Amino acid sequence: MTILLRQVKIADQHSPFNGQVKDILLKDAVLISIQDHYEGKADQIVDIPGTIVSTGWVDPFTHFCDPGYEHRETLVTGAAAAQAGGFTTVFVVPNTQPVVDNKTQVNYIIQQNQQLPIHVLPIGALSKKIEGKDLAEMIDMHQAGAVASSDGLYPVQSTLLFLKALQYVKTFDGVVIQMPIDKSLGSLGLMNEGITSTQLGLPGIPAIAEELMIARDIELLKYTNSKLHITGVSTAKGMALIEAGKKAGLALTCSVTPYHLYFNETDLTTYDTLLKVFPPLRTKSDQAALLDAVERGVVDCISSHHQPQDWDGKTIEFEYAKAGIASIETTYSTINHLLPKLKEDAIANLLSNNARSIFNLGSNTIQEGQVVDLTFFNPTIEATHSKLASKSKSANNPFWDKPLKGKVVATYVKGKLHLNQ
Repeated sequence: MTILLRQVKIADQHSPFNGQVKDILLKDAVLISIQDHYEGKADQIVDIPGTIVSTGWVDPFTHFCDPGYEHRETLVTGAAAAQAGGFTTVFVVPNTQPVVDNKTQVNYIIQQNQQLPIHVLPIGALSKKIEGKDLAEMIDMHQAGAVASSDGLYPVQSTLLFLKALQYVKTFDGVVIQMPIDKSLGSLGLMNEGITSTQLGLPGIPAIAEELMIARDIELLKYTNSKLHITGVSTAKGMALIEAGKKAGLALTCSVTPYHLYFNETDLTTYDTLLKVFPPLRTKSDQAALLDAVERGVVDCISSHHQPQDWDGKTIEFEYAKAGIASIETTYSTINHLLPKLKEDAIANLLSNNARSIFNLGSNTIQEGQVVDLTFFNPTIEATHSKLASKSKSANNPFWDKPLKGKVVATYVKGKLHLNQ
């Protein structure tokens, strides 16, 4: 089936057509033609003024809760939510039941992926049962299709084990993903430690719990000369450590979440459990530093950290509420709303090209003859997302009904066009 996209602006720094408005002809996942005006026939013609196209977006850290916690999310509902958010590829963390710590569990996700509308790729556990004690069979999982190695929501605390993991992944040119929290400093905390936590009477998680972990992991990265991606960075000093590591030439990359950019600790004064997250929301100055790091290109990727929770997990006292935001559907609108100065191709790098390069996903350039996944978006449209329209199984998203700017128009993935309403 041929699909003609009329007058779309291309946002892809790797494409010779970057910044140009063209007609694009697609057929069976292949980009057939890019012309100023295509005069031939097509089975389907899509003409939506103001549309911008980039390579398909990638989210390198999501939780689809399947298997084991399907009451929160499944691979099917998670994939639908991701597609609504403009993502054509997502990585799912191994924090399921059973844990994705062997090739059998990797194969389960790879097999399910064949039936899904987007690419859902497993992250293989770094340690057995994500207990942080013994290395999992990372080579087996890599060969079965695991896209990276990580204990996901449970950062590796053992220095020795993390050192071994960084050495181990070098045998297959793999990448370790780490969410930076030193649990010995932050295990009892509920929010950022500071004046606001004292005023609210809530135990705090100090910024140093993140910064010490980042500093340790960077030193281990220097020692091993491996590859490390730090995700969910939330403090100014943590970002400064990463920037220094990058300048030193390390294979070090990072991602931030949309909610650490949008909210800060002062938004918790109403004890809103929807804003209980780990790492926690930090200070206004931390928030400003993260936004600045995105604008300056220090941040490589935006990751939703999509973490669904059921109604009971959030409608409860703050102390007992579960952490996480099901934010994948609102990620683009949030970023576009917060950072209007970012050019379209810079957005494409943050949401697509950089992750494809970091995790060796292969070429997906917008040029003729390429097999492509594509995301279509409009940064000027006012967008208000609603819980009723959500594709996710869980509704723990504080961005519902907030006026944001920027809308995902469509995705083209696995040879099929999906138009958002």
